[in-house]
Amino acid sequence: MEIADEELEIVIVGGGICGLATALALHRKGFTSVVLERSESLRATGGGIVIRANGWRALDELGVASKLRQTAQPLQGVREIYLNDGKQREMAYGGWEARCLKRSDLIATLAESLPVGTIRLGCQAISVKLDSLTSHPTLQLHNGSTIKAKVLIGCDGTKSVVADFVGVKPSKPFMLAGVRGFTVYPGGHNFGNELVMVKGDKKTIGRIPVHDNLVSWFVTHQVHGRQDPSEVSKDPELIRQLTLQLIEEFPSEMVDMIRKSDLESVSHVLLRYRPPWEILVEKFRRGSVTVAGDAMHVMGPFLGQGGSAGIEDAIVIARSLAPTLAKNYDRRSSGRNGMMVEVGEALDKYVKERRMRLVMLSTQTYLLGLLQQNPGPMLKFVCLILMATLFTDVTRHTQYDCGRL
Repeated sequence: MEIADEELEIVIVGGGICGLATALALHRKGFTSVVLERSESLRATGGGIVIRANGWRALDELGVASKLRQTAQPLQGVREIYLNDGKQREMAYGGWEARCLKRSDLIATLAESLPVGTIRLGCQAISVKLDSLTSHPTLQLHNGSTIKAKVLIGCDGTKSVVADFVGVKPSKPFMLAGVRGFTVYPGGHNFGNELVMVKGDKKTIGRIPVHDNLVSWFVTHQVHGRQDPSEVSKDPELIRQLTLQLIEEFPSEMVDMIRKSDLESVSHVLLRYRPPWEILVEKFRRGSVTVAGDAMHVMGPFLGQGGSAGIEDAIVIARSLAPTLAKNYDRRSSGRNGMMVEVGEALDKYVKERRMRLVMLSTQTYLLGLLQQNPGPMLKFVCLILMATLFTDVTRHTQYDCGRL
């Protein structure tokens, strides 16, 4: 048996939205955890994030929704404009809450709600293995130190070392990329309170008001072949100039919005997904280790549900673990092995509860992603039939309630 440098009860790898939400959910239930974040500061890249009604229910359970509502105006609906023929389609949200938050506001609010010392910055986990005697997971950090945990939750995104340990297959790339950013309007904008998407040939521009002086925007476009992520530029000025070249034929107010964007907010990412059939069959648990958020179910941004699904995960993980953790097992009760068995059962309960919700979300986003890739006539026909059959109510995914914490 190797002696770890530190032994902790609950360790969460990844200080993004899902990791912080999971730590906060556990904190609300009365349990202490430690969040290991590899960056030297909390990650807030990616511009705006749309939170639909189901996400707001989860944020209400975490006790942070009221504060966040003050940072963003409610959205009333979506308007789609088709560039080739000028046709428009409008869809109201029908009273279901939706707002576009600054990702940095969401991250900061979650972090500020946690006890001091919960988050450890500059801690990159590079591998996970099981202790030969206790079967507890042991994390190897980039600085050579080790941490043994009784419960380990991987919220470390698409390149998750925890997911690798659990045995989850790598995510797959769409032949699509996304560019995101903010544009500030000091004198206010007159865009109303709707999400507008202009759809052109193999490209889409979206505009989402955050509040009267700030707009979040995104551009999705096709990429040729399986582009290596290392080839994606990190230079925001270059990203903006290349994006402007892509959208020359779009309405001038959309082009001008991106031209005047806040350069520090501009980012570019290759879109990835986990196939719904993998979510249907993966165990997502090994011993007292599980995964959540993008490490479990990365999906395209086409429904605006990636972040909300991760917050739902947090609620369900904490609720599932709480009864077992509350028993406060020690060596005089059923012992370490008994606790490990019950923690495993609790994590299985979490996975079971989340599975079909995630299968449906991933199926819908997968089909929408295929349609954006301009598939051949037969594949397009199949996608449209499946969408019409499985998702007759296009807003049903927002009506989901993950339940009380």
